[in-house]
Amino acid sequence: MEKQNRKKLAPILAAAAFAVLAAALALVWHFTRPAPAAGEKHITVEVIHKDGSAKTFAYDTDEAYLGAVLVAEGLISGDGGQFGLYVTTVDGETADYDADQGWWALSVNGEFAQTGVDATPVNDGDAYTWTYTTG
Repeated sequence: MEKQNRKKLAPILAAAAFAVLAAALALVWHFTRPAPAAGEKHITVEVIHKDGSAKTFAYDTDEAYLGAVLVAEGLISGDGGQFGLYVTTVDGETADYDADQGWWALSVNGEFAQTGVDATPVNDGDAYTWTYTTG
């Protein structure tokens, strides 16, 4: 009888251990994520379109993360998902992955972004680039 109880308890203990591990990882991420600067910041955003043309936008903001700035300004839009905003449209141009494997790549100060637009911190003087990319 005691052996059967142990067999029934094992999946419950495994689920509890998984929940504790997931909570610990969430806390680690929360305390180590990129931190935004406080106060008003001046940023520039360059958009490189599919045809190679480029436009530059300048914004003054006190938002903490880039996604909030660009959505509020109407520069980007997309679909929300479990990983945040998936940007499909930048400056009125929509990338269609099904048509040409097109997507928008985000760079921060010349380096490919390591976070999604919703988790990319805004710091004074930063330069962001959206590049229409295929393949």
